[in-house]
Amino acid sequence: MTLKKKNSRRDFISSSFMLFGSGGLGLKPPVTTATAYEKSARFYKSNHRTEDLKFASVVQMAQMIRDKEISSVELVTTMYNRIAEVNPQINAVVLTCKERALEEAKKADELLAGGKVTGALHGVPMTIKDSLETAGVISTGGTLGRKDYIPAKDATIVARLRASGAILMGKTNTPEFTLSGTTANLIYGMTSNPYKEGYSPGGSSGGAGAIVAAGGSPFDIGSDFGGSIRGPAHFNGIAGIKPTTGLVPRTGHIVDYGGLFDAYQVLGPLARYVEDLKLILPIILGPDQIDAAIHPVPWNDPESVQIKNLEYAWFIEHGSSKDCSEETVEAIGKAVASLESAGIQLKEDAPIEEIKEAEEVRYELFGADGRAWVSRLTEKYGTTQTHPLLRLSDPSTAISSGAFTELVEKLDACRSKLLQWMQGYDIVICPVHFDGAAPNPDVFEKSSWSADEYGYMGTFNLTGWPAAVVRAGTSKEGLPIGVQIVGQPFQDHKVLAVAEYLEDQLGGWQAPSM
Repeated sequence: MTLKKKNSRRDFISSSFMLFGSGGLGLKPPVTTATAYEKSARFYKSNHRTEDLKFASVVQMAQMIRDKEISSVELVTTMYNRIAEVNPQINAVVLTCKERALEEAKKADELLAGGKVTGALHGVPMTIKDSLETAGVISTGGTLGRKDYIPAKDATIVARLRASGAILMGKTNTPEFTLSGTTANLIYGMTSNPYKEGYSPGGSSGGAGAIVAAGGSPFDIGSDFGGSIRGPAHFNGIAGIKPTTGLVPRTGHIVDYGGLFDAYQVLGPLARYVEDLKLILPIILGPDQIDAAIHPVPWNDPESVQIKNLEYAWFIEHGSSKDCSEETVEAIGKAVASLESAGIQLKEDAPIEEIKEAEEVRYELFGADGRAWVSRLTEKYGTTQTHPLLRLSDPSTAISSGAFTELVEKLDACRSKLLQWMQGYDIVICPVHFDGAAPNPDVFEKSSWSADEYGYMGTFNLTGWPAAVVRAGTSKEGLPIGVQIVGQPFQDHKVLAVAEYLEDQLGGWQAPSM
């Protein structure tokens, strides 16, 4: 079956449900006058103006729509044309809802003609990772048990984006239950990197990262359980942020909220530019009265941050048995030098022993119940055949209840030790990964990964701290390399301010040749 046929089938199904659940979680899009919005908008003017609309920022697109330089219908059509151009090579967008999207774009244009807008994203198209529920549009989570599942409601985060005026164009590929760094599943197959054919876009938000980098979507929403926002941002050379745990509701994600790993799972935006992360994050944060772990934390404006007044640490060596490539070391060096050029002093420092201990605990916990938590997902959704990438129950890894509760205590002790170390710094600069993207696998073999081969992302799922990524270099194979900017909890605005500075200094996203 070709991708085009799959998209056509999904178009037909989703368009049949155009009116079903169109309000998401019962949210009615607020309508305000354009003048009132312009007075309250924080990021109305883009710093990345381009004549090539498919590569424009979300901020520029929103501005152009409001200024009536382009209609929403024209913009949505442009994005669909780009998807048709690049998607056969990368298989990033796995289904579309074109008829509904164009109808919503037409309504957005009619509203604007009457001097009204629905919000900061009025008329701007988006794609959404297929692990998030979208009302009236098939949402599989990459698992066969949900291959024809059509939700009645949007996930909270999707409902908020749509209430702010964003238009869903389609869904992007994810590995089964989002539990892999390789974006492949039995429903839609494998996604490739737009910068080099046959190479990985990362995971689990690989489809999102690939289509945003290729100019087929201005932004997407990723989920990050162990690096699934930051990894695809790194491998595809775009910007992304894993917000502080407790800011953004996970209601409607296939692996949502609650349980032992509750602090690990975070939802956040992926876009080509940091200015777009600054625009989108305030729209999606805040309690929904369903996900009990979300706090009513006020949003601070990244524009108010004086990056020279922050305390910085940086590191490459952090105790892992794996080494970074020369290009990765060079990229981190450039990031550090860029900050130093602004008169900022950085200290080379890493809590190596604390990270080692935390990674050992994190590694043990993933299999502590014999991975029964993964098998419960397959049972919940009626999946009887799984992708080889998905590691199911393994009773041999199960431990006693006493040992399990001891691990949980150690987990919180690790968080405390790392938090105490972090009190000396506002920002930490470090790699995202050891190198750029590698080829997609030909054979799906059981991972040989061990506790001492830990990377740079999972620790910050354990701590719950915010972490952003922007492009900082290029690998030997010509693929992007990112830098990770980490901050103290609920200091996401500081992370974004530093990320935007580094994006400006290091060049940020670069268009692929496709």
